[in-house]
Amino acid sequence: MNDQNIAATKELVIEAGRTEKQYWKDLWRYRELFYFLAWRDILVRYKQTAIGIAWALIRPFLTMVVFTVVFGQLAKLPSQGVPYPILVFAGMLPWQFFSNALSECSNSLVGNANLISKVYFPRLIVPTSAIIVSFVDFMISGMILLGLMAWYNFVPDWRILTLPFFILIATAASMGAGLWLASLTVQYRDFRFVVPFIVQFGLYISPVGFSSSIVPEQWRLLYSINPMVGVIDGFRWAILGGDSKIYLPGFSLSMAFVFLLLWSGIWYFRKMERTFADVI
Repeated sequence: MNDQNIAATKELVIEAGRTEKQYWKDLWRYRELFYFLAWRDILVRYKQTAIGIAWALIRPFLTMVVFTVVFGQLAKLPSQGVPYPILVFAGMLPWQFFSNALSECSNSLVGNANLISKVYFPRLIVPTSAIIVSFVDFMISGMILLGLMAWYNFVPDWRILTLPFFILIATAASMGAGLWLASLTVQYRDFRFVVPFIVQFGLYISPVGFSSSIVPEQWRLLYSINPMVGVIDGFRWAILGGDSKIYLPGFSLSMAFVFLLLWSGIWYFRKMERTFADVI
């Protein structure tokens, strides 16, 4: 068989969906872009600010003071046998992480419109890298909790070793909600104005300034539909120890909603991803 016949027998195979199959491998291949975007966002947040990273300390500290005065001093709500500022800040940490992640993720795709419309890479990298900025704020704010523990001579027990598990759950909740809002913001720019309302409303319906144990027993399961209820209760159980308890039916329901939120967020993001470059 001559070369001409060999060339005639060759087949050109176009495999549909190859990009989809390679997508998750591409996430690893483009890991350097992930590092670059995360580091860039961290620098932008603190560059040319008068007090730098102190902003990550001032806001949660002042919020903790207000909640302590309103709920602890005026309303005289129970504190599970620990100083009320520690109770509040143990709930403030995961909430601040979650709310910051929503804000960062929701605008991440629009903020990187030039990059998305010109270059191929897994778009999932953009909102995920935005969560890293919120995690940095979370770690910085943890210094306040350490200071409160030292001030009140509060020593956590063995449960503190389980805290990384609850941090992962908080990350899953933040990522799931963030992917939904990032996708919707590309399609409908009105969501840029909806996100601050969601964050403010969520602060009021989540047990940040008080313990979820004050919720009447007949309403606790319904209250736990809010995925942040289980996240905050888990943080308090790990940090406070002692008399703090987890309402297992409600915690299980919250965790189910967390993973449903994460799965559906990834599904919807992947569904809409192919249209981002056209509509952004």
